[in-house]
Amino acid sequence: MRNKIRIATRESTLAMWQANYVRDRLLEAHPQIQVEIVGMTTQGDRDKSSPLSTIGGKGVFVKELELALLNEAVDIAVHSMKDMPSILPEGLAITAICERADPRDAFVSVHYQSIADIPSSGKIGSSSLRRRLQLKAKYPDLDYVELRGNVGTRLDKLDAGEFDGIILAAAGLARLGWGDRITEYLPTEQCIPSAGQGAVGIESRMSDTWVNDLLSNIDHARTSCCVRCERLITAGLGATCNLPIAAFAELDGDTIHLSTFVSNESGDRVLKMNMSGDIRDGEKMSMELAASLLEKGAAELIKDANP
Repeated sequence: MRNKIRIATRESTLAMWQANYVRDRLLEAHPQIQVEIVGMTTQGDRDKSSPLSTIGGKGVFVKELELALLNEAVDIAVHSMKDMPSILPEGLAITAICERADPRDAFVSVHYQSIADIPSSGKIGSSSLRRRLQLKAKYPDLDYVELRGNVGTRLDKLDAGEFDGIILAAAGLARLGWGDRITEYLPTEQCIPSAGQGAVGIESRMSDTWVNDLLSNIDHARTSCCVRCERLITAGLGATCNLPIAAFAELDGDTIHLSTFVSNESGDRVLKMNMSGDIRDGEKMSMELAASLLEKGAAELIKDANP
């Protein structure tokens, strides 16, 4: 009789935090089981110099974990939902999503309290084209530079004076104990988050009913609702993780608010659309919003950003 769950995770500090968080939630809900964490190295971890947009986007952080799942070397894989492609390998599914942390992007600087304080030609570092293009629209005089590496490495480069400021996910900084480094939280209206940002998701084999029954007890329904809607939007656009696309869903009681951003690679052509309605219509609205974006030319922008 099975009594053990093996968790696949990247070996970065943040990924290990997430895996331990899921382990603790599972043990709280099911103290009778055993949980083993299996650390793995992905292509995204091995190649720390190439821009994500040229090596396959953020999906390069999950492929090896999914292969281990398909080969039954592990039982579940834990991911940052913002790193997950909208289309998963056949037989796999996101079967639980934990309660979302702060979904906002955060500005971190040694010398400036706000992006608005940085003088012209100041250097901003970020690994995300989505973040860089949205900020460029508001602060066009700044220099936006690709910044790869784990959170600690990026903070070290900032502290060494290589950048005037860097942009990171607020949730990741808080989870690693660096929340006090945040100098400005970027409003979601200004910098719309990536689909799934701030949420930890669990991927498993659809056929593994024993594991999936256990996972159902740690799924956070309202977070799952929002993230499903965000992913429906990106899937409807045919989006991959390396494209400058944002989709954010937020609940206010029984009302769901959807916000989107689509851009070409240079950022000179942008589409932004919003929609609100009853939570029960969230998935339908998400598909309608994706269709409306396509009608207004999103496909052309996406093709331009991913030739």
